[in-house]
Amino acid sequence: MHRNLLPVLSLMLGSAFLLAGNGLHGLLLPMRGTEEGFSPTSLGLLGTAWATGFVLGCIYSQRLVRRIGHVRAFSAFAATIAIIALLTGLLVDPVSWILLRVVTGFSLAASFMIIESWLNERATNETRGMIFSLYMTVNYVAIVVGQMSIALGDVSQSTFFMIAGVLYCLALLPTAVSTASSPAPLKEVKLDLPLIFRNSPVSFVAMLMIGVANGAFGTLAPVFGANVGLTTIIVATMMSITIFSGAVMQIPAGRMSDRMDRRYVLAGLAAIAGAAGLAITVVKPSSIAVLFGLIALYGAMSYTLYSIIVAHANDYAASDQFVTVSGGLLLLYGVGTIVGPLLAGVVMAYDPYLLFAVTAAAHIAVAGYALYRSRMRAPVPVEDRDSFAATPSGRSATPESINLDPRASASED
Repeated sequence: MHRNLLPVLSLMLGSAFLLAGNGLHGLLLPMRGTEEGFSPTSLGLLGTAWATGFVLGCIYSQRLVRRIGHVRAFSAFAATIAIIALLTGLLVDPVSWILLRVVTGFSLAASFMIIESWLNERATNETRGMIFSLYMTVNYVAIVVGQMSIALGDVSQSTFFMIAGVLYCLALLPTAVSTASSPAPLKEVKLDLPLIFRNSPVSFVAMLMIGVANGAFGTLAPVFGANVGLTTIIVATMMSITIFSGAVMQIPAGRMSDRMDRRYVLAGLAAIAGAAGLAITVVKPSSIAVLFGLIALYGAMSYTLYSIIVAHANDYAASDQFVTVSGGLLLLYGVGTIVGPLLAGVVMAYDPYLLFAVTAAAHIAVAGYALYRSRMRAPVPVEDRDSFAATPSGRSATPESINLDPRASASED
């Protein structure tokens, strides 16, 4: 048993280095860009570019991996990401950064898919749930560690660009020495957006809006913090609070959605997240404690919605459609994360607090539409639903992580 787990742990260690590097690099760029005087619109385009590359990587990277093999493809993608991290420290220019972020997003999506395909190959029906849960935990912890490490130095120096490059290079080592056999070729992504809308209009609209909100926040919250005078450590803590509060709230909110109409849970959580965003926009809290409290409330509500949306969509789907439905929802989330940073970047040119007006509008739209649809269609009876299961964050989820989900295996039986 322990011998079988060693290759899995080495693969997860590689994923942890990738995510730590991405957490650091993704926070470093908007903060350094703010110091350099880049406009909020150009900083928003960093998020749009990364999300565009990530979505394209989820759809098209399989062909390259199939051609050159998993090990060489992973080495090439990880090396590319490391080189780009160093280049962004040398080419401190918004246009260069935006173009490079597209390549980073594509390469990260491909790298995650390769690691997850290895994990899929090693997982059995007995161990899949444990591996999936451990993988999610590693994801959350690695992102937070990467983000918090930025508080240890000065973002105006080149040090953190080098550290991000080192972390990306370290991701190569565990996979290089792993004894895990080469897995089957990556599966082609099958997308059927009309099917998803027919299956669950609420899930279709809600996932798009949550992508807008979380894409805007994930990219531009550091810019907001820098513009309102928050220190680096406070900004890093603020970003980590959203992740931790969302992770803690996953199970309580999910269990609630198992016992009542999931659309009511979606509406309630989204309404609270919208209210938190409006409170920050209107009140403009000067107290760090108040700001952190509202940010924690935002994260607990907003970062839980992704998993509930997936569960709601699959309540109405056929038993063999989990991967198709979840993959389509992932694409919709990606489209939202492309739009959100650009929209928020434009309005933040007038007032940095308007970032939270964008997130609030997206969440209120989710709440209103979920309540409207609850009057149009009866809920699936509790006894006919699948139990809620947490899913990886949309910003790091790929089609291969969907295949790793125990529900994907069950749908194939």
